[in-house]
Amino acid sequence: MERTKIGQLLLSGVPGPELDSASAAIYRRVQPGGFILFSRNIKTPAQLRKLIDDLRDLSSVEPVITIDQEGGRVSRLREIGSEPPNAQQFRDKRDIELIRRHGHITGRLLRLFGFNLDLCPVLDISFDDDADNSLRGRCYGRDVAEVIRNAEAFNEALRAENIASCGKHFPGYTCAKIDAHHELPDIGRTRGELDAHELAVFRHFADKIDSMMICHAYYPALEAGRTPASLSHAIITNLLREEFHFGGLVMTDDLDMGAILNHYGLEETIRLAITAGNDMAMICHRVPSVEDAWRTLDHLPSADLDRALENVHHFKAKLPPPDPFSVEEFKRRDAEVWQLRVDTLGEEKAKERSPENGKRSPVETY
Repeated sequence: MERTKIGQLLLSGVPGPELDSASAAIYRRVQPGGFILFSRNIKTPAQLRKLIDDLRDLSSVEPVITIDQEGGRVSRLREIGSEPPNAQQFRDKRDIELIRRHGHITGRLLRLFGFNLDLCPVLDISFDDDADNSLRGRCYGRDVAEVIRNAEAFNEALRAENIASCGKHFPGYTCAKIDAHHELPDIGRTRGELDAHELAVFRHFADKIDSMMICHAYYPALEAGRTPASLSHAIITNLLREEFHFGGLVMTDDLDMGAILNHYGLEETIRLAITAGNDMAMICHRVPSVEDAWRTLDHLPSADLDRALENVHHFKAKLPPPDPFSVEEFKRRDAEVWQLRVDTLGEEKAKERSPENGKRSPVETY
């Protein structure tokens, strides 16, 4: 197996707003399958487009370029423009056309910078709007029907703009009592409870989204050993692939989160992630570790590597080129975000940005 091929199974973070020489050298050697950008990577519209163009230029295969652009505080592009409403605000407005507009606007804005995948919609059900588990404000509904109705409107519109979508956080994270950024949550839901609620949503979207993100939580009803969903063959291969017949790209949530780092070394994490059925392993913050992960991939069974590489290749075959960029066009598209915010929240409320901190996790991963 050529090492330049197996790098396609890694989704890497980028340290800063410019491509430094050390990181560029790692990326040229490893040839990651994609890059995920955060607020730390975004300073100006022109700078962001240049960074993405630079990442694309050093990639021998068209890379996945992704971001968490949901709404509210999980809106990376609010660093340079307007902040769209969050999912709960759209939910409470009860106007499906506003959600649809959000999907179209988000897709056009992302395409301008060269992104081709948005890490949303969130498909979790909000059983408690005040829960402190990193999902506050990010859920489209309080029951199966409400999540499906609202998330589907966003998802369809986003994909219509040629931006791939990602359902998260499989198999359903909102019953977590703690934040996986810090430690592994135990979710003691029975299989019957999961089937009636969380899994009902993901089952509905199995043929409607392009990719799926697997969360870091332990589900005793789904996994015999104390293994996070993101590293579980029973959950990814047996449940998502075989039972739900999901045919899209499967990726881990960030493997730099405490739920993983506190219990697994990098080599074991990468081995378990790919053999469990993930197609891409996400390393958001420890960029030098991407090269170590690449070396670990070289020792995995060929059947697992071939399966994941085929899925990555199939996913990438549908990725469109970016739109031509100009600052003027960014201003036009950003103005649409602002108008959507006003139409959803009202003029006065629209002027208030979501708090940067509050009970938010101290890291940038969602």
